[in-house]
Amino acid sequence: MIKYVIKRLLMLIPVIIGVSFLVYFIMSLTPGDPAKIMLGDTATVEEIQQMHEELGLDDPIIIRYGRYMLGLLHGDLGNSYTTGRSVFTEVFSRFPATLTLTFWSMLIAIVISIPIGIISATKQYSFIDSFSMIFALLGISIPNFWLGLMLIIAFSVNLGWLPTGGFSGAASIILPAITLGTGCAANITRTTRSSMLEVIRQDFIRTAKSKGVSKRKVINKHALRNALIPVVTIIGLQFGQLLGGAVLTETVFSWPGIGQYLVNSINGKDTNAVTGSIIIFAVCFSLVNLLVDVVYGFIDPRIKAEYQ
Repeated sequence: MIKYVIKRLLMLIPVIIGVSFLVYFIMSLTPGDPAKIMLGDTATVEEIQQMHEELGLDDPIIIRYGRYMLGLLHGDLGNSYTTGRSVFTEVFSRFPATLTLTFWSMLIAIVISIPIGIISATKQYSFIDSFSMIFALLGISIPNFWLGLMLIIAFSVNLGWLPTGGFSGAASIILPAITLGTGCAANITRTTRSSMLEVIRQDFIRTAKSKGVSKRKVINKHALRNALIPVVTIIGLQFGQLLGGAVLTETVFSWPGIGQYLVNSINGKDTNAVTGSIIIFAVCFSLVNLLVDVVYGFIDPRIKAEYQ
């Protein structure tokens, strides 16, 4: 297992190089001049040229990228063109807000989706099954930004129960967490149902039933554990995506997370901030996937044996 973890961590190196290369070059092709954006419309040509020299914007793109990667080798993600602060400091000052929102969103999704998926599979074609699939279809189809706006209108504007946005306490987490959790719950519900349906049709489930094992024990002890691999996979993917920044939801609720920071950096053509943020996203996503693989080994000992 340790060798497998080390191997996966080493695979982060080409991932970081590939991601940084693509993002840095794509940002260089986008229209706009960072110096003009920073200085404003009233800036003179001399001031813009001076800013170009200070930031090294007149150098060829390959030289600028090489200079950025050289700093990355020393753990430096560069400084933001807009604020002048370290990108690492900027991102990780917002990381707790994004992590908090991600945790509560996934908790809501898991608590709702897994029981519904299990019940839906064990009562296939029943009213509960049909209702849960309609819920899942709606959850996948409804855009997060629209659902967020509807929740704000209903619970903040009309009823006045919850704040409209910001990160000011426990109450401010409820609406954005429900907004994100709904879409995640829909995906997890569908995956849980399909995985459970496949497992409960296996021979060992029929054998357990023929031995007189109670239905609850068959489902909880035998079927659920064998159906968890796809479920854990989709949970890991959803968690990694949310850690990367739920851009639209954070924007709708003015959530001070990484997603909103990334949007502002793109609008300001802040290449260092965008590249550094995406690199951190890629590392977080890879680490979450690694954690999911490790969890596989605890769920199924046969998978753990393959890691040895």
